[in-house]
Amino acid sequence: MRPDLATLAPALAPRLMRWLAAGALACAPLVPLAPLALLMPAATALAAAPAARPSASAAKSAGPASCAWPAWTAFRSTLLSADGRVIDASTPRQVTVSEGQSYALFFALVANDRASFDKVLTWTENNLAQGDLATRLPAWIWGRRDIGEDGKPVAASAASDTSGAAHAGEPQWGVIDSNPASDADLWIAYTLLEAGRLWNERRYTALGTVMARNIVREETAVLPGLGRTVLPGPVGFTIGKDGWRLNPSYVPLQVMRRFMLALPEAGEWKALLASSARLVNETAPKGYSPDWVEYHVKGGFAPDAQTHAESAYNAIRVYLWAGMLAGGDPLRASTLATFRPLADFVGAHGFPPERVDTTTGTPGPNEGNGGFSAAVAPYLAALGRGDLASAQAERSRTLAQKSPPGYYSSVLMLFGLGYLDGLYHFDAQGRVAPAWTSACPTPR
Repeated sequence: MRPDLATLAPALAPRLMRWLAAGALACAPLVPLAPLALLMPAATALAAAPAARPSASAAKSAGPASCAWPAWTAFRSTLLSADGRVIDASTPRQVTVSEGQSYALFFALVANDRASFDKVLTWTENNLAQGDLATRLPAWIWGRRDIGEDGKPVAASAASDTSGAAHAGEPQWGVIDSNPASDADLWIAYTLLEAGRLWNERRYTALGTVMARNIVREETAVLPGLGRTVLPGPVGFTIGKDGWRLNPSYVPLQVMRRFMLALPEAGEWKALLASSARLVNETAPKGYSPDWVEYHVKGGFAPDAQTHAESAYNAIRVYLWAGMLAGGDPLRASTLATFRPLADFVGAHGFPPERVDTTTGTPGPNEGNGGFSAAVAPYLAALGRGDLASAQAERSRTLAQKSPPGYYSSVLMLFGLGYLDGLYHFDAQGRVAPAWTSACPTPR
């Protein structure tokens, strides 16, 4: 049964108050946040609730309501639960990661799928952020807590939920690791800002702004010689007293630029864009981005000891983000040039490598999967190698027909093939421009 508004109002009011109050917090200094419910009287919050709506003339020129995107429809029906969580069914614990939630929000915006967007946002807030994304960055992984990564049972004390209501023999679900992941947090905040702009919804803009401030506060640090830099998460990424582990795939340059331009009063974002550009371009000496890299006060960037400087499933996103930089982005030319050896390898072999030793530029023996091909296709197109881009897009689709792609490959395909098919692009300010705001591309 669908509840009426009178039934929903008591449940929605607290969240509405938090999101509306978030606008005031966006201008606050970098200090611990006070409970949002205390910052705005309920009557004021409810009076401010109606979002501004576009004028009739603006609505007429807003373009089509949505564009056909069968890949998103398939993703939504196979990997997105009815209540809004992206499920990685390849894992015994049936996990959901904040990264997947962030990508689903972005795809829903590109598809002009407001219903899915709100479901994903609500699930993320309620289950990964203890009900309040304005004051808590989301935990990075959620799933079955009564079994381990190998599928075997874990101790009852570790599996029990916070209410102590665990029952023997029943699956126990919840947060597995509460540490946030900055790549997901950046995409969530970015997509909220863009959703607020494109859908003219102030509560999204307010929440995205507050999340951006929380990211600066909790997930960045000033690294000597590098400046303020995005850390992979709040804790766990320091090496001794003067070293850090960083991840180049966590900082899409168009996303970082958008924060800098959207939040000009927050000067930290200018520094974050600069350090992100260095992280992406200075850690690939042989033309391949590493999954992880170290940075030391003495010596600067260095190969990551834990992953042996390997390029694999994290780094594939670096080429994807680079290929989607706008033509007018000042960082585009230099970033495209950094990874030309990858393009040369694809041209010679017909596929991207699954793994590469980034210290030598030596690829491993295995071919990258269909998601890898979809991820490198925009980069190849940006280099003017349209034949290679088309071939990789076709390879991706062919492999998907032979074997259904899992969560991660599906995400890479939505990003890469959706971009090539003209369903969205980024402009020189880092803004996303979905096709539904102008004219839909011709279906494939």
